[in-house]
Amino acid sequence: MPLRIPQGNMRTSPLCLSEILAAPDNRTDQANGTMPVEAIYIVMEVIIAVTSVIGNVMVIWAVRINRSMRDTTFCFIVSLALADIAVGALVIPLAITINIGFKMHFYSCLLVTCIVLVLTQSSILALLAIAIDRYLRVKIPMSYKHVVTRRRAGTAVVMCWMVAIVVGLTPMLGWNNRQCLHDNVSQVMCKFEKVISMDYMVYFNFFGWVLPPLVLMLLIYAEIFYKIHHQLNKKVTESHIDRSHYYSKELKLAKSLALVLFLFAISWLPLNILNCITLFSPNGDKPTLLIYIAILLTHGNSAVNPIVYAFQIKKFQNAFRKIWKQYVLCRDPVGKLPQRGSQRCQSRLERMLRANDDNNYV
Repeated sequence: MPLRIPQGNMRTSPLCLSEILAAPDNRTDQANGTMPVEAIYIVMEVIIAVTSVIGNVMVIWAVRINRSMRDTTFCFIVSLALADIAVGALVIPLAITINIGFKMHFYSCLLVTCIVLVLTQSSILALLAIAIDRYLRVKIPMSYKHVVTRRRAGTAVVMCWMVAIVVGLTPMLGWNNRQCLHDNVSQVMCKFEKVISMDYMVYFNFFGWVLPPLVLMLLIYAEIFYKIHHQLNKKVTESHIDRSHYYSKELKLAKSLALVLFLFAISWLPLNILNCITLFSPNGDKPTLLIYIAILLTHGNSAVNPIVYAFQIKKFQNAFRKIWKQYVLCRDPVGKLPQRGSQRCQSRLERMLRANDDNNYV
């Protein structure tokens, strides 16, 4: 969500909190021969976009090739990965375009910013669904598979996206800054605060659909850890060995998913806090660098989840290793030529096999 602020104080009327915001003045950086802040920001955005798309494609790929990962929890993880891919492939390029400065129709700019809100909300609801799923897995382990079926999980994913679309597209229904423009003006320099109402962002989006789910997820994970530790601290007998093993695995996975939630919170709270400052203290001076960092944190969150999965969840470790060996190095686990793949990969592997054969004859 790229935001631009003027150097110095920002004057806004009580009716229109966000007027057209001037771009940051980078002439000082250019005069000193240093790289402008905007250029560094754009380079970082490109790196995040590429990392996010590649990493989350691998997440979906890993679930696809690993049958043991096709349960309900990984269904929600795939939904989260899809939202993160959209951030890298769609939102970040749009953010860079807006940051450079692009004049477009008011409602076209509004739609672009609403897409960001939809994807953000879908990520929050996917994380909430994951938390509820893990809670049910610990609360009702014996009947979990009968209660949480793949069909119901798919329905939950669809509902999460539908709610995200409704919440994210609400500004298109009229809760926006259109009234701040003159009647004969339709083209605007597309900036987030130019089209999105801070009342909507703070009161409806943050206080209504971001903060409550985060607090609820915090309580759910606290309850999950309490129940798991309670079960693990029971006196171990032969009849409890399998149960202890089950809860140990659940504890490890819950810690990994709680880390994903923690990273999401620290990535998105700074920008939402800046939105609160913009609403409640419109004359305050917010450093440009601080805003760029907050934006990069929100986008960077889409790239960190695959890294967490790779280091924390063994199933993802094995799946990523299989993808690397079989599809990148063009080797399958038994060293045979892959059934599918590019001719270049096959010929390269053939040369390697022939070289190994030659060495064996020495």
